[in-house]
Amino acid sequence: MTDADPQSKPQPIPQTSTAPPAKRWMYVIPVAAIMYMLAYLDRNNVSVILPYMHGDLELSNADKGLVGGIFFVGYVFLQIPAAILAQRWSARKTVLILMLAWGVAASLSGLVQTKSQFYVARFVLGLFEGGVWPAVLILLASWFPLRERARANALWMACLPLSSVLMAPLSGWMLDHGTWRWVLVMQGIPPLVWAVVWWFAVADRPAQARWISRAEAGHVEGAIAADEAAKPSMGSGSYLDAVKQKSVLVLIGVYFFWITGFYGFNLWLPSVIKELTHDGSPTEVGALTAIPFTVALIVMIANAAWSDRTGRRRQAVAVPLVVGIAALLLGQAVDGALPRMLLLCVTAAAVYAPYGPFWAIPGQLLRFEVVAVAMGLINALGNLGGFAGPYLVGWLTDVTGSSVTGFAVLSAFLAVAVALVTLGLRPSARPVPQVAGQAAEGA
Repeated sequence: MTDADPQSKPQPIPQTSTAPPAKRWMYVIPVAAIMYMLAYLDRNNVSVILPYMHGDLELSNADKGLVGGIFFVGYVFLQIPAAILAQRWSARKTVLILMLAWGVAASLSGLVQTKSQFYVARFVLGLFEGGVWPAVLILLASWFPLRERARANALWMACLPLSSVLMAPLSGWMLDHGTWRWVLVMQGIPPLVWAVVWWFAVADRPAQARWISRAEAGHVEGAIAADEAAKPSMGSGSYLDAVKQKSVLVLIGVYFFWITGFYGFNLWLPSVIKELTHDGSPTEVGALTAIPFTVALIVMIANAAWSDRTGRRRQAVAVPLVVGIAALLLGQAVDGALPRMLLLCVTAAAVYAPYGPFWAIPGQLLRFEVVAVAMGLINALGNLGGFAGPYLVGWLTDVTGSSVTGFAVLSAFLAVAVALVTLGLRPSARPVPQVAGQAAEGA
């Protein structure tokens, strides 16, 4: 079996408390959420900026889709290396290095002079941000047992809609008072500041945290050790054995088709809202863009809590996506700003809702020693959908003169994701036996 370095491998402390400790929810989750909210800013700020570039760099709709999508080509490369570094070395240090690098890259993207330079800048930004997601998932796996994992994932991943709620209006306001270049340069500075907070507030596991009691650390690490002991070994335990599993391959497929629809919708949402407002100002469009993401934030957390309570991970992924398909298609058929805005809210909630339950599944199926590579691979290949979705919508809009075909294609991608998660993952796939009175969880 391929193991982490013995000195870095988590050593469970005997449990000395039966009460579920809550302090880690107040420390680990908020610091990680703000960190990734600043990373996600680089995905929603460009969606607000693109409709108002007014000929700068001479971008067609297909070019704008490529600007949004090429980020995810760069995003692929550091997924697995960062996941391995986080698991074998330090998630805390891995994220710190990437945070500093992406902050500099984000500011430099505001200095580009040509379309090609903009593509390169977005690629490099995606490169540095790519390793953060799996590294934080590894960090959370060291702080939250399986019975809490979907809620922990969802509360951290709530930074995605929350970033859009806060930053879309901010980007719109900044754009009304300066150039798009100024917006990009200024928004690269916060990650450099937050890196200091991250370094002092985050620890790789409970035993290393200064702010946690020994009893609380013992409770958490004991529960996680019990989770690991309950998982059956997989062949020789090698990384190859893990990624060759059918469940991992299915999860890659689910994530790819889901994320194609997800980012295709996200990138073009401000453009749709601009159309609904009859070319409203950046501030107006930014403020209205925040509304669907506010709804998404609430639904995302509620769905994760339901998933943890019932253990129904597959349903918590599939059902929201079915709702999203219906809303996305219906939105192309109805007239009127208010009905279309309501359907945009439903679609946003539907495509965000699966995040917590989906990312609880790999940790449920795989042991800690191999889950890093599996999650890195799922995120790396799945996020190629972040390239496909925005580009497809832009290209089809140029070809057909309407966004209807593009959004219909996004609905088809979401439908494939539903089919894969429903038929490809068996309901009884590696259930985790009861731990400390908690019900076993099924995928």
